[in-house]
Amino acid sequence: MLDVTLLLAVFAFSFLVGYFLILRVPPRLHTPLMSMTNAVSGVTILGALLIFAADAGGVEKLLGGAAIALAAFNLVGGFAITDRMLRLFKRKE
Repeated sequence: MLDVTLLLAVFAFSFLVGYFLILRVPPRLHTPLMSMTNAVSGVTILGALLIFAADAGGVEKLLGGAAIALAAFNLVGGFAITDRMLRLFKRKE
């Protein structure tokens, strides 16, 4: 049970740090920041897949499944928005 508590504490701490860091980013830098969060979502998916590869209990697998679903949603949405923003800079023919 200590492992789950430690993981939840790390998650809560990283959530708070990330939230306060993103609040300080100027709006013109949001597109490069979104590209970085896409990379972080990819790493989150890989970490959750490692949970499924290990001998984990039901709670860990449930949290891993939620992490995969939420990170995949963020990853797909981030790529869609980044693609839309990049199309704004293409020359019209």
